[in-house]
Amino acid sequence: MRWALVKVSLAVTTMVVLAFAVPLGLVIREMARDRAFSNAEREAAAVAPALSITTDRDQLERVVASAGSDAGMAVHIPAGDGQEALELGRQRAADEDIAAVRRLGRASTTGVGGGSTLLQPVALSTGKIAVVEVYVPESDVTNGVGTAWAVLAAVGVALILGSVAVADRLGVRMVRPARRLVEGAHDLGEGRLGARVPEEGPTELRLAAVAFNSMADQVVQLLANERELAADLSHRLRTPLTVLRLNTASLGEGPAADQTRTAVEQLEREVDTIIRTAREAKPQTAAAGPGAGCDAAEVVRERMAFWSALAEDEGRKWRVAGADRPVRIPVARADLAAALDALLGNVFRHTAEGTAFAVDVHNGEDAVIVLVSDAGPGIPDPEVAIARGRGSGSDGSTGLGLDIVRRLAESTGGDVRIGSSVLGGTEVRIWIQLDGRAPASGGHRQMRRRRPGRFAAVYSRSRSH
Repeated sequence: MRWALVKVSLAVTTMVVLAFAVPLGLVIREMARDRAFSNAEREAAAVAPALSITTDRDQLERVVASAGSDAGMAVHIPAGDGQEALELGRQRAADEDIAAVRRLGRASTTGVGGGSTLLQPVALSTGKIAVVEVYVPESDVTNGVGTAWAVLAAVGVALILGSVAVADRLGVRMVRPARRLVEGAHDLGEGRLGARVPEEGPTELRLAAVAFNSMADQVVQLLANERELAADLSHRLRTPLTVLRLNTASLGEGPAADQTRTAVEQLEREVDTIIRTAREAKPQTAAAGPGAGCDAAEVVRERMAFWSALAEDEGRKWRVAGADRPVRIPVARADLAAALDALLGNVFRHTAEGTAFAVDVHNGEDAVIVLVSDAGPGIPDPEVAIARGRGSGSDGSTGLGLDIVRRLAESTGGDVRIGSSVLGGTEVRIWIQLDGRAPASGGHRQMRRRRPGRFAAVYSRSRSH
């Protein structure tokens, strides 16, 4: 497109320049010719009064000399009344041309070697016709024409170059947004979902860029919704699968029981794979703004009501603390429910039947802490467990539950820590930042100093559950 505009501009400007420059050059040449012959006519007119008065040779020579150019002027006086013909100056015109002018009685020009001559008839007092010949060299006829044509050519070339430069800039202004639109479409087609196009350039291309960016945003949103749906469905399947796996332990021995347990384990692995794939493809969820999120206490009560039935079947003691009043957090309800299900599922999966567990909610000014504790054997190396939750484990445990919890906490600016609980087992602490700022280390230490006594007291009061 850019070179097409340049070529069109070059062709159009060249034709316009030629259309004006050629006639103007011809006019300039004619003007120079007219100027030269006008000067010759003035010189001839300066001699005419003297010829009408006298035909004396000496006097005419002085008049011719005073006319300005005796070398280029000649006077032809015919014979008559006993006077011989008189010739002054150098004759350049042919005798036939001079005779024709004398006979016709009007001026004419004729070409001679090196230029042209002006033949001007003048009536004498004797009634005869004298002819004044003025030589006009070719240099006088073309004086200034070459310079004028050079100026015209320079102006024409400047106009052509200027139009080409302007067309090139206009072409760049049109081509650059179009090229960016092509590159953006190519990037989006290769899976780079962050590709966007600057909304600049001509109106049509700007509207195309706006439409492309809107389409890209819609594609990203559709993919995010699809991944969220896959992850959500997988989470919903994972919780009853945990219950089903635990129930298969009561089936006893036998081929049917073994096949059932194997099938449940395989199904659980497939669901974990689906969740992991959806989580890896899903971009980091931003913290919700003011007024968004959910009531953490309500979600905790709801999920504990679900898990309490299985806890009673296995003879596990459980308790909930700090969930008796609303606790707003900038986290989606489904995300918090998935994190709690992941941690509670790990408790049932990795601890023996009859092991107690608890969920504690601490509501601070700038953060909310959710503690999931158990009385199991604990985690020997919390750092390795955290690394496994980030996808670096290779010991048979997928670390998927911790990865879900970590993503939820980090989306608010918080984090996840693993330590020892007052129950004697593992404590997973989810620090949810309310304002999106990174949690202060001092606040961590202060919470950890206050928590053990309060936690143990609450647990002892809730053993009646």
